[in-house]
Amino acid sequence: MSVLPAQPRHSENVVSATPGYAIGTAAIANPAAALSLGSAYDVILALDLGATTGWAVCSIDGAITSGTAEFRLDRWQSGGMRFLRFKRWLTEIKNLAGGFDLVVYEQVRNHAGIDSGHAYGGWLAILTAWCEHHGIAYQGVPVGTIKRFIAGKGNADKAAVIAAVRKRGFHPADDNEADALAILLWAIETQGGVR
Repeated sequence: MSVLPAQPRHSENVVSATPGYAIGTAAIANPAAALSLGSAYDVILALDLGATTGWAVCSIDGAITSGTAEFRLDRWQSGGMRFLRFKRWLTEIKNLAGGFDLVVYEQVRNHAGIDSGHAYGGWLAILTAWCEHHGIAYQGVPVGTIKRFIAGKGNADKAAVIAAVRKRGFHPADDNEADALAILLWAIETQGGVR
């Protein structure tokens, strides 16, 4: 089963072949009005980094697929295992998409606590090193920029972001997926979208 079907406005469950993490429900739409021809990027991956990572991919034909991936530890795993699973997942989703031209991610500057700050640093280190290794451009987008773009206010709450993403025709399962979709739409509409 392809993660990036060409069929617009269709939903399906995407199941990972790699043990150790789960990919959530994908919401697929084709926002043709948001796409501009002749822009810099063919395939874009957007991420809301965390133990539950929200993700969204815009393929070369403009189809958008999104979901969540879980990287929580069980009691038998050491702390670094979730980062190794995240790295393996990045490679798997890149292969399924046929490669990425740009990775955009939510750039968090203020964290609720020290542990969440350390964890975010781990996700970001793995992501940026992986992008460098594969020669993929990457860009962080501040939280306030994403919220202002999608919901009209830089301090919009999670419910407002989810509602704004739904107004665009998507059906995110949670705030992580909604954030990833918002980041992707920001990239498409402000960074040139896909060719």
